[in-house]
Amino acid sequence: MFEFSWPWLFLLLPLPLTLLLLKPAASNATTRLRIPSFASHNLNNQHVEPSARKLNTLEWLLWALLVTASANPTWLDEPISLPNEGRDIMLAVDLSGSMTEQDMAYNGQYVDRLTMVKAVLSDFIEQRQGDRLGLILFGDTAFLQTPLTRDVKTVSKMLTEAQIGLVGRATAIGDALGLSVKRFASKKESNRIVVLLTDGQNTAGNLDPEDALLLAREEGIKVYTIGVGSDNPRGFSLFNMSSGGSNLDESLLKNIAEQTGGLYFRAKDVAGLQQNYAELDKLEPISADEQTFRPQTALFYYPLLLAILLISAMAFLKTVRALKEPS
Repeated sequence: MFEFSWPWLFLLLPLPLTLLLLKPAASNATTRLRIPSFASHNLNNQHVEPSARKLNTLEWLLWALLVTASANPTWLDEPISLPNEGRDIMLAVDLSGSMTEQDMAYNGQYVDRLTMVKAVLSDFIEQRQGDRLGLILFGDTAFLQTPLTRDVKTVSKMLTEAQIGLVGRATAIGDALGLSVKRFASKKESNRIVVLLTDGQNTAGNLDPEDALLLAREEGIKVYTIGVGSDNPRGFSLFNMSSGGSNLDESLLKNIAEQTGGLYFRAKDVAGLQQNYAELDKLEPISADEQTFRPQTALFYYPLLLAILLISAMAFLKTVRALKEPS
């Protein structure tokens, strides 16, 4: 469908004519300045054209094109329905130094924990079409990398670009959970979920995990906790030359999940990390008002381009006439 964003601008079409009509008429009084030195050239008796004149057809066309472009002509495509059901899921990912430990079997080789989390969690993110996802990264403290959004590709990209040590080498589980709760403050009517992935114990931060748990319970936020790390003592860490297995505080992670109505998963390998998919899919999706989107294509540049071409043509013709007149 074709429409103008500001059709009222067409009221400006008669503006040039209005200005010409309101302009005072040229005076007939004989108050013309006489310059004796020009008498021999008979210039004092030359005809003086009145200041007011009519606009020619090209000038009217130029004005109409400019007004049309200003009214912003737009083509609206057919409405597209947006997903009207989904969940609000905040992903909190541990970037502490121990996530470099290479004890996770993936595609026939051992990789570090963060690499495995990125690979599996990115696939999980891509499948969350219709959900709103956010990303929190934590180490010595926690910070919001991506707010809640339906743009899951951006969330996946931000996760892929995350690096160990970006926010320190410690593990601030309480800060991560507390920040997740804070980001849900304005989402009262949503199915609010936190997926917390960590491989260690709470060793840093300003908020105690138990205090953050109380906040989550008060806000009715469901927390799924995932303990990442193999029991295989072959691990090699970039920050800790040899860690000899996992230092997970499983009792804390289980308590957070149980107290909020979520579940705890132990991810010793790829299959373990993928267990949460089925559980999250069982959650009741939220109901929301149906939303539609109509793609718009701006067309203002067509009349604007014609106006520019017309101005160029008029200037060219004026120049040619000036060159043909005798000097």
